[in-house]
Amino acid sequence: MSPGMSLYSVNAILILSSEDGSRIFTKYYNPPHQAANPGGAPATQNPYADKTAQARFEKALLQKTAKQTGDILLFDNRIVLYKMESDVAIYVVGGVDENEILLYNVLLALRDSLHLLFKQSVDKRTIVENYDLVSLAVDEICDDGVVLETDPTIIVQRCSKAPSQDVNLSRIDPFSEQGVNNLAQLGKAKLTDWLRQGL
Repeated sequence: MSPGMSLYSVNAILILSSEDGSRIFTKYYNPPHQAANPGGAPATQNPYADKTAQARFEKALLQKTAKQTGDILLFDNRIVLYKMESDVAIYVVGGVDENEILLYNVLLALRDSLHLLFKQSVDKRTIVENYDLVSLAVDEICDDGVVLETDPTIIVQRCSKAPSQDVNLSRIDPFSEQGVNNLAQLGKAKLTDWLRQGL
């Protein structure tokens, strides 16, 4: 393991309009602990800490990738993986030392999850109308820059699962034999749900 490796692989996940460059969804990550550089100096913070720096980066990034046909780019000392989908551009940004394959899997997981959630219609309007599902999908994929899940079917199951019915615990008498049996059945059902979800 090299000294620069970290769990915090993703610097940003961006969904921008490919027409005018406007933000549709952006999420920038800062690792909670800054590792020291080999010389002993602390590592620099995220260079896109304020909104103006982020907007400048996003605009330059879209201009650079608008006419490109590839999926990967070294831009502003960052690895950028991207996909164009109808009128949106989806980006995953990582540090220059990060694993490109891992970042590419994050990008594919996000794109495929959106395709499954929106029944093949991934465009600006659909994303804006279903912003909550997009946010949930991104949070299932990545938390604070740490990649959690890259399987689109699991991500979609966790995002689109209907809320389970709340059990009225006031009807269960914990001191009777039937109450204990009811609590045991409830616990077994919850445990089975958790195991199915992979928690």
